[in-house]
Amino acid sequence: MTDNINKETTDNSAATNDKANASNDAYQSNVFPTMPTIDSDSPWMNAYERYSIDATIEMPEDSTSLLDVFERNFSRYGQKPAYICMGSAISFKQLDLYSRQIASYLQSLGLVKGDKVGVMMPNLLQYPVVALGIIRAGMVLVNVNPLYTSRELSHQLHDSGTKALFIVENFAKTYQEAQDKGQVEHVIVCKLGDMLGTLKGAVINLVARHVKKIIPSYSIPNSVSFKQALSAVSASKYQRPELNLSDVALLQYTGGTTGVAKGAMLSHGNLVANMLQVSALMNSAFDDDVDGRDVILTALPLYHVFSFMVCGMCSMYQGYAALLIPNPRDLDGLIKEMAKYKPSFIPAVNTLFNGLVHKDSFAELDFSNLKASIGGGMSVLPSVAKEWHKITGLPIVEGYGLSETSPVVAFNPMTIAEFTGKIGIPAPSTDIILIDDDENKVAIGDRGEICVKGPQVMIGYQNRPKETAETFTASGHLKTGDIGIMDEKGFIKIVDRKKDMILVSGFNVYPNEIEEAMSEHPAVVECGAIGIPNENRGEEPKLFVVKKGNVTEQELLDFGKKQLTGYKRPRSIQFVDELPKSNVGKILRKELRKMEGLE
Repeated sequence: MTDNINKETTDNSAATNDKANASNDAYQSNVFPTMPTIDSDSPWMNAYERYSIDATIEMPEDSTSLLDVFERNFSRYGQKPAYICMGSAISFKQLDLYSRQIASYLQSLGLVKGDKVGVMMPNLLQYPVVALGIIRAGMVLVNVNPLYTSRELSHQLHDSGTKALFIVENFAKTYQEAQDKGQVEHVIVCKLGDMLGTLKGAVINLVARHVKKIIPSYSIPNSVSFKQALSAVSASKYQRPELNLSDVALLQYTGGTTGVAKGAMLSHGNLVANMLQVSALMNSAFDDDVDGRDVILTALPLYHVFSFMVCGMCSMYQGYAALLIPNPRDLDGLIKEMAKYKPSFIPAVNTLFNGLVHKDSFAELDFSNLKASIGGGMSVLPSVAKEWHKITGLPIVEGYGLSETSPVVAFNPMTIAEFTGKIGIPAPSTDIILIDDDENKVAIGDRGEICVKGPQVMIGYQNRPKETAETFTASGHLKTGDIGIMDEKGFIKIVDRKKDMILVSGFNVYPNEIEEAMSEHPAVVECGAIGIPNENRGEEPKLFVVKKGNVTEQELLDFGKKQLTGYKRPRSIQFVDELPKSNVGKILRKELRKMEGLE
């Protein structure tokens, strides 16, 4: 990405701005629903034919937004279970009713089409009800990580312009302590057992508060309960908004390819297109009609774009029942749920695959229903993939995507016999090119930055036109920051990362954010963060610190726990006399990686 501090002359700066404008113009001409033109001799075309995958997608003629898709499937699947959690389930018909009630409630507050509504909760039955209710009201869903610190939450609330927030009471104190609550006017507080039935729900809430003591005391004046919101306005009062495929449906926060966390604006068209692209992959391998017996394990959090699309949206589109796991770190509890429901599809990241294969009880499960194990979010280690295949009898099928691409960009065919170690071929109606630093396409077999054009690519970053322009090439392809090699069959392997992003268990962590947070400690003169390899999480943050006084590593690690959510906080500290810098004072993270033997 272009960094203005490195501009040596006004002419160079102007040239860069011209290039950014050209990139933006090229992208704007390709805003959905325009499909990219893909050469018929692209190397992956033969793979489509070989694996019976449609090369293109076509939007349903009667779909103007996600609402059409939702409404069609509410009717089509009716009494079939849509979501299951802690032994309770809601059907597609109930999901239709409950989400309309939430939509009616939001409209009754005076919120209008395009207003932002945040959801800060783990995988509970309330999540799909609220998420769909927001979208059906014509508003924009803002996914919020419930493990955020108050500092991180302040940034997202302020930047997104969120006007209403649904939050589970376990995390309500975080909101209470947020110094900047942005434009939030309405807070709806959920309890864990709100949708688990009167008796079971009461017991779950009682245990959470008084036995496990996982609900800190909080005070949010004028907040209302989820049950109050659900029953406040009749579903019959719902006013269906006028929407089109270009309207924003989801604001998904990401480290992006540069800078602090930014909101990727994903339109109704982006999400519908990506559902169709994933559906093309599924239909190429599983052509039997959905009968409601298929269950998709939803252990990955729905606030993460991978799970949101594959487990949330695509399960609804295909008619699967999504088995929601509120706490995937409880592997024993997770395995018990898997034993009970025998999932057909298991989407996961390397961390979860690895954790499961090292549990003896996992190997004792019945995998006769299993159709596919889908890896995403981060690279799956070959050793983990080998053990998974040995235990389950099926290979892990890897895919690739970003928050900016709704997220699926590429995937391996579902019918592969062995783990490939590659991210696969481009999704239907997706053009992928690999480029050098001058944006010239590289030859097959050569290294280059992976760049993507397709109907699933975001509209842009919220409030950041300059960063949006800089993220696209002059031809309108999104620059991913990942370095890959494409073989003669169109399969891509990621070999490096151009950006400084740290990838922890599938979550993007940008060093700038760590450095900014840790620099608030009075003993930190300056610091630099990098990612170092971790067998279970892929990478973990390490911080190099120039200190003053007698501060210890443990003191800084404890400070990090207050400033940053778990996956972002430094796991190790190294004190140094000075940090390597460029001639203009920029910290050279590449040199820090060299100090670790990573370059």
